Amino acid sequence: MNNLRRKTLAAASAVTLGAGLAVTGGLAPAAAAGPETSYLVLAPQGATTGKAAARVAAADGTVVASYDQIGVLVARSTNPDFAARVAGAGVESVASTAGLGTALDEGETVEVSAAQLADATGDPTKEPLYGQQWDMDMIHVPQAHAVTTGRPDVVVGVLDSGISSTHPDLATQIAKDKSTSCVGGVTDTTEAAWNPTNSDHGTHVAGTIAAAINGVGVTGVAPGVKVAAVKVVNNDGYIFPEAAVCGFLWAADHGMRLTNNSYYIDPWELNCRNDARQRPVWQAVQRAIRYSQSKGVLNVASAGNSNYDLAHKITDTGSPNNGTPEERENLTNACLDLPAEAPGVVTVAAVGPTGAKSYYSSYGQGVIDVTAPGGDTRFRTQGARSTSTDGILSTTFNTVTRTNGWGYKQGTSMSGPHATGVAALALSAHPGMTPGQLSSFLERTATAQPCPAGVYNPVPLIPTGPNAYDATCSGGARNGFYGAGVVDAYAAVK
Repeated sequence: MNNLRRKTLAAASAVTLGAGLAVTGGLAPAAAAGPETSYLVLAPQGATTGKAAARVAAADGTVVASYDQIGVLVARSTNPDFAARVAGAGVESVASTAGLGTALDEGETVEVSAAQLADATGDPTKEPLYGQQWDMDMIHVPQAHAVTTGRPDVVVGVLDSGISSTHPDLATQIAKDKSTSCVGGVTDTTEAAWNPTNSDHGTHVAGTIAAAINGVGVTGVAPGVKVAAVKVVNNDGYIFPEAAVCGFLWAADHGMRLTNNSYYIDPWELNCRNDARQRPVWQAVQRAIRYSQSKGVLNVASAGNSNYDLAHKITDTGSPNNGTPEERENLTNACLDLPAEAPGVVTVAAVGPTGAKSYYSSYGQGVIDVTAPGGDTRFRTQGARSTSTDGILSTTFNTVTRTNGWGYKQGTSMSGPHATGVAALALSAHPGMTPGQLSSFLERTATAQPCPAGVYNPVPLIPTGPNAYDATCSGGARNGFYGAGVVDAYAAVK
């Protein structure tokens, strides 16, 4: 499956920047003509941003955020010649982020009704909806909780659309002092800023990681740990590169040990570092990820929902997702799914209730590290219809009625937080591991899953066509569909 196609599922799609921000404020000089545009301006690796900031000012621009830790500035200007004028000594690269916002792939949320809540009986954690959380039994969460539910000093940064701070399953779980909005590349720590605006995606992800054991709703994989909202999705539902950078640095500088990243960066699903439009984004994000790793953060990312073989990239016909798609052919491994394919990031694929690859999950030998429950709502009918309860049940926030609840989503956006939750339990039981050690530990404690024989397609009756989701697995005990295997919470805490 070498042709990259968009699937309307729950995997997020975008990026953000921020942390260590020096806000200088102000608008570009009135003499400049044109719309105000945001830019990433990179100083040479290892250099300070002083010369770059001076060039920004000389080119009729304003620095709105300075990531001195990694030599990256976020600048704004109304000067249409800004990029050309800012280039020179002290600036390694510069690129406008206009058009690089990625739409968060919401997918469908199927809410649990009041009647279903009233009839629910959960076991063994005393959570009413636990009986519908097939995903927790699959990865042995009840057994793990007999050892530990996690430690509150382990904080997970949820880089996403915000977390509802009033949700009864999450209100006690959020590290409010470590939460922020990174929208626009500038931090805003007010509670309203990091709450959800038009998306419950981050609230759903946070519940899978750490929903409380409190006799209400569901349980998370690691209900004893804390989550921090790091909002990178703007009010229009887009993630821009400056927000992603901000998010990685904020998490690193505020003591978080893990981040969950259920999105991809920029509107092209594959970011090609040999493409002049995209290289500065790659450089900035890579610097931010490396910095976070140096601060002891393990970053976990979703593989994507395109049923795409990330190990054999040939064409991308579905990008960008914020405009008219372009056909890009003869792609190479210089083109990566970011942040999932950045070095040191744990890349997570998805399985459904049977433990088999979810029909939509992207894959790739040497790319997928582990897999986890993400839901598969079509396997029962071979794709003809959807069965919502085969998705992942977690916390929700209805952005129309502004009410909290519970509901189902599916996607690698849902598998990622399961792996992140297991990593949080592992850190709680075995503190002191470096990001590299923790990543290896997740793989060593995963349950290996063999490749299916031949061409795999559990949904031949799906309306998009009988071969729309064909995929072929390669590898042995470690393979392209499942990586090292399905994460195991109990094995990670023993």
